[in-house]
Amino acid sequence: MLAQTLSRAVKLGIRSLMLHRLRSLLTTLGVLFGTSSVIAMLAIGEGASAEAYEQIKQLGSQNVILRSVKPAESPGQSSGGGMGGSSVVIYGITHADQRRIEETFPAIADLVPVRELSQEVRHRDRVATPRVLATASNYVEVTGRLLHEGRFLDEEDERLVANVCVLGSELARHLFPNERALGREVRIGSNYFTVVGILTPRTRLSDDPASAGQETTDELLIPLTTGRKRFGELTVRQRSGSREMEQVELHELILAVDDPVNVPLVASASRRLLAMHHSKGDYEVVVPLELLARAEETKRIFNIVLSSIAGISLLVGGIGIMNVMLATVTERTREIGIRRALGAKRRHIVLQFLVECVVLSVVGGAMGVGLGLVIPIAVEYWADMRTIVTPLAPILAFTISAGIGIVFGIYPAWRAAAMDPVEALRHE
Repeated sequence: MLAQTLSRAVKLGIRSLMLHRLRSLLTTLGVLFGTSSVIAMLAIGEGASAEAYEQIKQLGSQNVILRSVKPAESPGQSSGGGMGGSSVVIYGITHADQRRIEETFPAIADLVPVRELSQEVRHRDRVATPRVLATASNYVEVTGRLLHEGRFLDEEDERLVANVCVLGSELARHLFPNERALGREVRIGSNYFTVVGILTPRTRLSDDPASAGQETTDELLIPLTTGRKRFGELTVRQRSGSREMEQVELHELILAVDDPVNVPLVASASRRLLAMHHSKGDYEVVVPLELLARAEETKRIFNIVLSSIAGISLLVGGIGIMNVMLATVTERTREIGIRRALGAKRRHIVLQFLVECVVLSVVGGAMGVGLGLVIPIAVEYWADMRTIVTPLAPILAFTISAGIGIVFGIYPAWRAAAMDPVEALRHE
């Protein structure tokens, strides 16, 4: 009996809505855009969070990274020369720091020194300015990077001070767009290096190779001993008639901790040790594990903000439905009076108008889910932003849209059912 009554109410509600098709369509638009915005914003937020997670995890969740930071005003040794003279600025992590840490912290399973070189990389007419890193043979094991082909630097390369290098995938595609990079030579500064390996990409890459002469990022790695001998420890920069030279022994020191529990302890001890020997504060301690925790909190706040904005759109759509239904109740006052005179009870009137509200919101929600699934694809294609649509997002958005139809339909339905049948019959 209940199913029959509900079926009759749905048919009657749909028939009533079809009598005013344009008005019904415009009413559903608010719910449609609100539902689609919930899905799209959550997808964009999830994509941005996933990108951040990947970048942080690539640093190593069990690593502690010590980095050299140039102080705002670095005292150095100055000497006259040229038009504006030259100066040498000495700062950052040193080999002495590396020895102290190795001797002091038993919780460190491995340690990787890294030095960054400011050098231009060439192959024929193709030029790039990647991060040229001089590092040790255990860099891949500690950082979790994977090799696409070839091999990585080894202890023999360091011992022989060999002119060999490993390219990042993006850099290899840029310098060697139509040929295999492995075994070829690239010029770093004025020295030639043989490519012995290619790293897997850190992030998604474009399908189109970079054009000649265009700058590209990514990395190029050489043995630490080779970098020290071929390029020294001085970085020279020419600036408007003056020459500035920087001396940094190590730009990074990556500490691989034996257990995640010991990561905070090693980070704290590293800060204390460096503070004792670096009064200028020319360093920073980066803990990926802490960054992951912050990223998780940021993601949660980001999703709340985006969902709130999208929820406001749904709220506006619900208010639009209630407004239209209140106007409909006034228009159909005489119809309500006739139904009541023929024996319809208040619950039948409530059910009829509630069904109409739910139909509007469900149709708008279903169309919004469809649009919400298309928008992230368009954003990813046109804006080159990563988006992730989780299964929960469409379900949540559709459920909220259907719930809005019930919540905002209760008052108009109650108004219709509360009418005095005699007064309703007199209404013109």
